[in-house]
Amino acid sequence: MGPSNGVKIIKSLLILTALSFALGEEARAEEKTKVDPEPMRIISMAPSLTETLFALGLGSRVVGVTNFCNYPPEAREKEKIGGFINPNLEKIVSLKPDLILATLDGNKKGVIDKLKELGLSVNVINPRNIEEILGSITQIGELTYRHKRAEELVSSMKRRIGKVVKSVKGLSRPPVLFIYGEDPLITAGPGTFANDLIKLAGGRNISEDSWIPYPKYNLEEILIKKPERIFISSMEVTEKAPSKVIERWKKWPAIPAITKERVFLINGDLIDRPGPRIIEGLEILARRIHPEAFKPDGSYIER
Repeated sequence: MGPSNGVKIIKSLLILTALSFALGEEARAEEKTKVDPEPMRIISMAPSLTETLFALGLGSRVVGVTNFCNYPPEAREKEKIGGFINPNLEKIVSLKPDLILATLDGNKKGVIDKLKELGLSVNVINPRNIEEILGSITQIGELTYRHKRAEELVSSMKRRIGKVVKSVKGLSRPPVLFIYGEDPLITAGPGTFANDLIKLAGGRNISEDSWIPYPKYNLEEILIKKPERIFISSMEVTEKAPSKVIERWKKWPAIPAITKERVFLINGDLIDRPGPRIIEGLEILARRIHPEAFKPDGSYIER
């Protein structure tokens, strides 16, 4: 074999090696992106996940939800699997789901592990801020073959966030107190959705400097921090007369929010659930924190 033939053989071997490596990389890439067959029977283990599934047009494929999944109204008609902490595993298995969506914020890890041990397909969705909520919607869209609808929904939510941010840009940031419960008085600290929303809506959360997400406050601390807006989370805003709740706060006129009559009830589901409706909560906060940025009909003032 002459030198020229030897060179040709070496070149051929190098080419074959390169092709083999490329094909191997392609095969590994396919393994990474491989998805399961399109799920036709889905169980949701949290209200936010249920709302997201319905928003993606998958309501007809939802076969089971928790006792707390109340939106949209159609979700109330679905088979119930129990609560967050203590779902009925036998019921879940009997529904023969192709996909179970769970969250670490409510569902116990032990329950999730048990479902996986039973051979069920479980995906954990656990957003911790507004940006991750958008990412979780994209993730659910990928899992359910609703990529386009998820993309449209996320784009719409981003546009609405952008409008709020633009409307309050350059305005002063009044101190805000967000209350989850009054006995004891629990507020929204860092790491909560409410804290994120208050900042986006142009406010300054007086509990943001806490070292825990849900700090307890007393009246003395509130008097010192002087909030100019107070929001009280309520699950029954429309069922209970808001005046009774607000009336209790009128005993403390030294608080600026009281003298300015800016104590508001807000539907907790629009603030606490990491799903599509959290944008509605953001818009409500912005209108209450900065009414000067909106027209009387609630539309934005062009700036």
